[in-house]
Amino acid sequence: MGKKTGRLVWSILFLVPALTLFCVFLLNPIIQAVIMSFYKWKGIAGAPMTFVGINNYISVMKSGTFWLSLRNSLFFMIGGFVVLMPLAFVLAYIVTSKIKGVRFFKTAYYIPVMLPVTAVGLMWVYILQPNWGLLNTVLKSVGLEQLAINWLGTQTVNVISVVLVNEWIFAGFNMLIFAAGLIAIPSEIYESAIIDGANKGQSLRYITIPMMKESFKIFAVLCVTGCLKTFDLMFSMTGGGPNHSSEVPATLLYNEAFSSKNFGKGNAIGVVILILGLALSIGLNKAMKSED
Repeated sequence: MGKKTGRLVWSILFLVPALTLFCVFLLNPIIQAVIMSFYKWKGIAGAPMTFVGINNYISVMKSGTFWLSLRNSLFFMIGGFVVLMPLAFVLAYIVTSKIKGVRFFKTAYYIPVMLPVTAVGLMWVYILQPNWGLLNTVLKSVGLEQLAINWLGTQTVNVISVVLVNEWIFAGFNMLIFAAGLIAIPSEIYESAIIDGANKGQSLRYITIPMMKESFKIFAVLCVTGCLKTFDLMFSMTGGGPNHSSEVPATLLYNEAFSSKNFGKGNAIGVVILILGLALSIGLNKAMKSED
């Protein structure tokens, strides 16, 4: 056996465990979901599975609730780029700067990420409760009764409320992405810019942001795919209600499959989410591709 052949064999042997796990726990469920999306099934063992072709996909495309769920996912994406991205960047700028107490700030900003999302969602449900919740109580106490509304029971407002909670939770995680990009920039570049007369604003605009393009690319892909598959926070705070006004694709999938016992349509929604996620990820990677 040649040296190159031996290396190839050992490489394959080392890859086999990971590939096995990938096929069993990721690829196999995806294939099963695609197959099941062409059937009508109640999800009960022994219940007949009726082949319906693309009827489940047609039903999904004709569903107004599905398009509403995509609109709500769009709110999450807009919030991610408009609120979360600048917030996480500012936090990263703070924790990578030479200020006193930086360790405290690192810990404080990252704590929401470490908490269970469901627990955080329930905490915010109590804060946003319309009658005795903390937020409305504070608003009423300072004379702003007109702003004390039902935050999770009003259409569109409920989605925006959950979006803002989502940004609060994941600001610390995305802070790390931007912090890694900031630390990777050589200090010599900033020193040269200072010698040339550049101020902090000019250094930020012409050095920091352009050299962090990869960090912004990673954020964009994670943000878009994460917004498409968001489930736990919305489910714990609104459950997709009231009257399906706060549904996102993942909660709609859950309700179709487990509440309405329509596993075929639920799997069709899952396949659509998968295709959208792949298409948007590939598109973002191509759009933000940088030359070495």
